[in-house]
Amino acid sequence: MTVNSHPLAIAPAEVVGHGLLTGRTALVTAAAGTGIGSATARRMLAEGADVIVSDYHERRLETTRAELSENYPDRRVAAVPCDVSSSEQVARLFSEAAQVMGRLDVVVNNAGLGGETPVIDMTDEQWDRVLDVTLNGTFRCTREALRYFRNAGHGGVIVNNASVLGWRAQHGQAHYAAAKAGVMALTRCSAIEAAELGVRINAVAPSIATHAFLAKVTSNELLDRLAAGEAFGRAAQPWEVAATIAMLASDYTTYLTGEVVSISSQRA
Repeated sequence: MTVNSHPLAIAPAEVVGHGLLTGRTALVTAAAGTGIGSATARRMLAEGADVIVSDYHERRLETTRAELSENYPDRRVAAVPCDVSSSEQVARLFSEAAQVMGRLDVVVNNAGLGGETPVIDMTDEQWDRVLDVTLNGTFRCTREALRYFRNAGHGGVIVNNASVLGWRAQHGQAHYAAAKAGVMALTRCSAIEAAELGVRINAVAPSIATHAFLAKVTSNELLDRLAAGEAFGRAAQPWEVAATIAMLASDYTTYLTGEVVSISSQRA
């Protein structure tokens, strides 16, 4: 069967919300722009949640906030700028988010930074920057979220964005793969600790999801090759990843913690 004749080769239309998160408030990092973060914010709103979006790029963040507010006028949408490589900014993010919204129920750690450099050519700065944003940033936000939930006393959910590169090997991605493997390990270990606080922590591991920013930093040739290797012969749409994140944040997965859910065909 060729890719073009595959019944799932064309992405379906985005499904409507089903009220999975009605009455809850969600914080989504790296939510500006057109990627998984902004798609997750939209999905949270579609499922009935109020949302705080965060990103280090203030102009794009405000544009995203305005668009979300316009598209979901019946929901509260706020924006707080934050660079997750700064512990001080992360602490301020959670403090302002809780103050603006009154409470937090869901935290989605989506912030990450990639690149394509072979190990032999990689500088310390390139390695450190990817690890600091992608892994350390997830750690900083997880730590602050757990501190918030502990003090609030009402439990909550954390969903981390990992990647299948935490399992797979790909040329030029050693720093990103190491960071995402670290996110997986952080998810598993922190989930055990968080259980006593009534907090669940899981992660998603997408293979490839196409969006405008990814197209700017990755060659079309590589994107086409990666998409062709998937079972459906195509990349995921960001909303397809966001829908799984929403499920993990909802009461449909109350017995699930410390798990990494692969959003891919799992081909090595």
